[in-house]
Amino acid sequence: MKVSVLTLGCKVNQYESQVLLNRLQSAGFTVCDSLQESDIVVLNTCTVTSMSDRKARQMLHRARRDNPGAVLVVTGCLPQAFPQAVENELAEADIVLGNSNRSSLLPDLQKYLMDRQRIIDIVPHKRGEKFEPMNTNRFFERTRAFLKIEDGCNRYCSYCIIPYARGAVRSKPMEELKNELEQIAAGGYREVVLTGINLSAYGQELGLTLCDAVEAACAVEGIRRVRLGSLEPERLDESVIARLKRQEKLCPQFHLSLQSGCDETLKRMNRHYDTEEYRRIVRNLRKEFANSAITTDIMVGFPGETEEEFESSKMFLKEIGFAKAHVFAYSRRPGTVADRAPDQVDPKVKEDRSKRMIEAARETRSAFLQSQCGLTESVLFERKCSAGVYEGYTSNYTPVRMHCAEDLCGKILTVRITETTQDFCLAEAAEPVQGERPKASTTF
Repeated sequence: MKVSVLTLGCKVNQYESQVLLNRLQSAGFTVCDSLQESDIVVLNTCTVTSMSDRKARQMLHRARRDNPGAVLVVTGCLPQAFPQAVENELAEADIVLGNSNRSSLLPDLQKYLMDRQRIIDIVPHKRGEKFEPMNTNRFFERTRAFLKIEDGCNRYCSYCIIPYARGAVRSKPMEELKNELEQIAAGGYREVVLTGINLSAYGQELGLTLCDAVEAACAVEGIRRVRLGSLEPERLDESVIARLKRQEKLCPQFHLSLQSGCDETLKRMNRHYDTEEYRRIVRNLRKEFANSAITTDIMVGFPGETEEEFESSKMFLKEIGFAKAHVFAYSRRPGTVADRAPDQVDPKVKEDRSKRMIEAARETRSAFLQSQCGLTESVLFERKCSAGVYEGYTSNYTPVRMHCAEDLCGKILTVRITETTQDFCLAEAAEPVQGERPKASTTF
C-alpha cells in the first residue's frame, strides 16, 4: 500500500513526520509523493495558533475530497491539545493519534485495515514520561539533517498551548543521540540542526546541558556544521556560551525567541526573563561568535499592549539589530490564560502594529545583509533556483545566490559576497567548485 505524510508546523514536526514515514516504509508500505495516489495519508498537525488549526482542518478536508477512498490519519499537537475537537473538527479522520503515543500508528493502522472501524487513540501526557525513542538518517531535505533532541516545555507562557500538547521537558539520552548522529553522518549529511520544543532545556532532567549535545554532534567525523534550532533565553549564561564557542563546527546563528521588547508585556506573557537579561545574552553571543546572526520572533497586539509598550518593543528590536525577525500578531488560544485576559487588542490595531514592526524588522535585516558584503564565507548550496543559479546559506544563515555552470546542490563552497538585495546576497566562487553531496541512500 502507498502512504504519504503531510506536515504542518515546526522542524520538530517535520522530523517526527520523517520518522513515521520511515517506520511505515520499514513495515512494507511504499512511500508516495502523490496525495491522490496514496492509500494512506498521515496528517501531522500543529496547534500553535488558531490559524494552524484552520490549516489542519482545511488540509484534512482537501485530502478527503481529493482521495475519498484513502485511510486518513491525523496525529500531532492539535488532537493532543484539543481531544474534544475529534468528533466535529476532525470528523473526516479514520484514525486520530496524539503526540504521546505515536508508536501506536502501525498497530492502529493494521487494526483499522482489518475491520474499518474508526480509531481514536489519544493518551494524555504523564508525569515522568521518557523521551520517545526515535531515529532516522533520511530527511525530506537533501542537504541538512534535523535531529530532535528535546521534547516538551515547562514554561507555561500565558499565550501558549504547547505544554498541553507536548508535555513536560524530556531529552534524548546521550547514547541514542550519538548513535543517530553517526547514522546521519554515514548518510552523507554534512550539516545537522539540533531541534526541540524548548531546546535550551535539553538535558535538565538528565544532568546534562545543551553544550553536551553540541559537543557530541561536533565530535562526529563527517559532520562539518552543527546548527541550533530556536532557543529560549534561558540556561545561556557566560560559561555556557564560552563552552559553546570552543566548538568550531557550531554555526554562529542563534534564533533567540523574544516575543516582546517591553518588560511589562513580557510579565503578562509569563516569560521568564526581561529585556536586560536578553540584551546580556545577545552581547555575550556576539562577543564570543564573530559575525554572528541573531534572529527572533516578535509578537504584537498581546492583551493589554498599549501604544507605548508597542513602541518600546519596536525600539528594542532596532537596538538589538536582528539579522531577521518573524513578526506576527497575537492569536487567541482557548485554554490559555491570555485568552481570558482583559484588554484584548482590536484586530485593526494589531494589523497596523504588525505592519510597523515588520517595517522595522526589514530595516535591521537590510543592515545585516549589507554588513555581509565583501566577506568570504563558506556556503552549503541547497537548491537550484533558476537556470545556472544556485542558492545556499553561510554558516550564519545568510542566504546566498551564485551563478555556476556546475551543479552545486549539496556542496559546501567558499564564496566571496559581492552585493546584496532585499532578501539575499550575491556571490562569486573564491575556490574551485568541489565538495560532496549526500549519498543517494538519503533520498527516496
